[in-house]
Amino acid sequence: MSNETTKIPVCPVSELEPGDRRIIEHDGEFLAVINCDGELFGIEDRCSHDDGPLAEGDIDQTECTVECPRHGSLFDLRTGKPKTLPAYQPVKTFPVEVIDDTITLEVQ
Repeated sequence: MSNETTKIPVCPVSELEPGDRRIIEHDGEFLAVINCDGELFGIEDRCSHDDGPLAEGDIDQTECTVECPRHGSLFDLRTGKPKTLPAYQPVKTFPVEVIDDTITLEVQ
């Protein structure tokens, strides 16, 4: 397994306002960048409870969480850890960086 990282361009900064998300596919995996009150977070778009889409859920910008639209688990965007059941396993998070006004997601 390679430890090399890849920086994936997601979108221009101007296209991701606070409370918005952008979902992309990379190597068969869905990932999301979420703008939480001006701070950007990268997270896998997969609930650890039932593998359903996660990033389509409601975003709480005050708490920096996303709510799974299927069963209501809240996930911390900073850490990927669930804050409520039924999920109990974290989801992957990814570093996000702005390079030349483009939001990039770093994956291994």
